[in-house]
Amino acid sequence: MDEPDEQVPPPEGSRERAGRPEEAVPGDEASPAEQAGAERSSSAEEVALGGTIVRGDTVPGRSARGRRGGTARRAARIALRSLVVLVSVTTLAFTAASWSAVQFFRSGLSTTDVLSGDVTGSVPEDTATDILLVGSDSRTDAQGNPLPPEVLKLLRTESTSGLNTDTIILVRIPDDGSAATAVSIPRDTAVSRSGGTEKINGVYGLARSERADELRAAGGHTAEEVADRANRAGQRALVQTVQQLTGVRVDHYAKVNLLGFYEVTKALGGVRVCLRRATSDKDSGADFRAGPQVVSGADALAFVRQRHGLPDGDLDRVVRQQVFMAAVTDKLLSTGTLTDTAKLNRLVDAARKSVVLDSDWKLMDFVSRMQSLASGRIGFTTIPVEDPAARDERGRSVVSVDNRRVRRFFSELGRDVDSGDAPGATSSAPETSGTTSGSAPGSAPKQPTHRLTGSRSLMLDGADAAGQSDSAPDKITADGIPCVY
Repeated sequence: MDEPDEQVPPPEGSRERAGRPEEAVPGDEASPAEQAGAERSSSAEEVALGGTIVRGDTVPGRSARGRRGGTARRAARIALRSLVVLVSVTTLAFTAASWSAVQFFRSGLSTTDVLSGDVTGSVPEDTATDILLVGSDSRTDAQGNPLPPEVLKLLRTESTSGLNTDTIILVRIPDDGSAATAVSIPRDTAVSRSGGTEKINGVYGLARSERADELRAAGGHTAEEVADRANRAGQRALVQTVQQLTGVRVDHYAKVNLLGFYEVTKALGGVRVCLRRATSDKDSGADFRAGPQVVSGADALAFVRQRHGLPDGDLDRVVRQQVFMAAVTDKLLSTGTLTDTAKLNRLVDAARKSVVLDSDWKLMDFVSRMQSLASGRIGFTTIPVEDPAARDERGRSVVSVDNRRVRRFFSELGRDVDSGDAPGATSSAPETSGTTSGSAPGSAPKQPTHRLTGSRSLMLDGADAAGQSDSAPDKITADGIPCVY
């Protein structure tokens, strides 16, 4: 469990709007409830990941020479088409699936009208598609039902309500598909709210609680009505805050909770990651050895939630999440998940349990558009950060940012995510968390940085890695992933 922020109680009966119930998909893996009490399996399986990654400690493996061309281009295309699934975990895994699979997914999906009305009206529309991906620490399923104790035990958490949105990523996909970028916003980023400062991960919970109090005071509403309206108020407040911070109009919204993350990584059969050193943390339940390994279920959840015991805390966690996204793409491609009907059905069912999309998202239209994109270049980076250990007016630790710099960064997205020709992108740049160069121990490695953020950039690119300069971003390909803290 993450270090607790100030919490507010949730409205009673909190629920998202859900689609019609559907029959269970045959062949699904057992749910966490069905697996409760089962012996926890080891996630320390060693795997071999081949290919060449420019910069950074990498997982050793087979050579990619002789097959990099076709396979890498195919990897890039599939990676782009499944971009949203990387964080909302399978929301768009159906870009390579049949119409019936998408329709089946959609029929039982929970939706929210978070983007209706004037929530995006104040931000100019552009030709790019911008998707807000939110990871919630809610202890409910997509329909708002509380998770039973045996499931919470499997998730290694307790029933204490979680209203924070601890993973916030804005995915920007240019109209021509030339260089899609997934930008992480640290959970403790300081934003303006009601004349003061608030951490961005607390905006949803505060707005939700305030609206619930207003509705209860007014009277005349059922508990379910209060929950629905309060929930939407929290979601809309988060969307508006992200828009104010970035200057970008949010076109689509996707949310996944703890249960969804658990279920989907189980359905995938685990995800390959690599750690530079052994680590353990009782709050998140993390207990990992150094080196390459496979994580799934509660271990995967701990991998992306841990921030205590890491050199740069939450910023290191952000890098873990970005690398995990790339690893999911690798898994989707390398094991033929998108062409395996049984496995895809398990993913669909897992996603329907815990993924919430905006009600205006026309999935089939979006799928068609994504399939027509010619490029598979994807960047994973973080907004520009001024001080990761700042203090707000209440003395709380926050991540401070310069709003003008953040907006400039987003306006430049897609033009250049390679710091090779950028001033300051040299060995003198401050070391940040995450992947590092492969230089000898004790040396001062050159840190690949985004030319505008100054923070680590990770690239998933179908192009041949040969010939890249030392200052190029770390490469994430279908053949390998960087080792991180």
